[in-house]
Amino acid sequence: MQNKPSRRPAPSLSIPELLRRSVWFPALDAGAQARVLEDMREKPVAAGAALCRRGDTPLHWYGTLEGLLKWSVTSGDGRSVTFGGLSVGSWFGEGTLLRAVPRSADIIALRDSRVALLPLETFEWLHQTQMSFNHFLLRQLNERLHWFMGNYAAHRLLDADSQVARALAGLFHPWLHPDVDVHLQTSQEEIANLSGLSRQRCNAALKRLRGAGLLRIEYGGITVIDLEGLRRFVE
Repeated sequence: MQNKPSRRPAPSLSIPELLRRSVWFPALDAGAQARVLEDMREKPVAAGAALCRRGDTPLHWYGTLEGLLKWSVTSGDGRSVTFGGLSVGSWFGEGTLLRAVPRSADIIALRDSRVALLPLETFEWLHQTQMSFNHFLLRQLNERLHWFMGNYAAHRLLDADSQVARALAGLFHPWLHPDVDVHLQTSQEEIANLSGLSRQRCNAALKRLRGAGLLRIEYGGITVIDLEGLRRFVE
């Protein structure tokens, strides 16, 4: 009997590793780097649990150390809209901190995850004292806005195959998801969550994308073999 291929180790970072690999941290002065390292903490989030909920008072800026989370809103009758995934290396939550209003969406772990937390006070201090940090935030907010606008159009104009392709391509955004490998440690159920489709429709779409030569469906995940083709698929 043929053995299954071994599962690749899931990406996992320590707080110092995450910071070293981030665009904004190396650009800080030495004193600011020391304060960030001193103030940052780690929090585990079990699969299905919420890191934060809609209506919560924002207290932290977040960076993903391990796992996969989704950014979504659920109505009182159970309907849900997913804005996107938050993979290892992603930073998120800056918009709510800058607006100083309660959170407008839920952040839910799709699998067991670990998240780095930077306190609001430290975030505000960086915003007030570090010009390079503000440059990062401006670019981050612009890239996220552009992605959200594309998502809005996709859910109104694209078919299921294109929505799944967009959800996958989004995990390779060079700014919002800088450390993603071509092999995604993600299940078909997680991709369904990110694309806002039922598992059945998502699985059928993945098979058609595989048939188009854009990806491989493997044990323990999905490997994108033609990223540019996947991006062109949703243009």
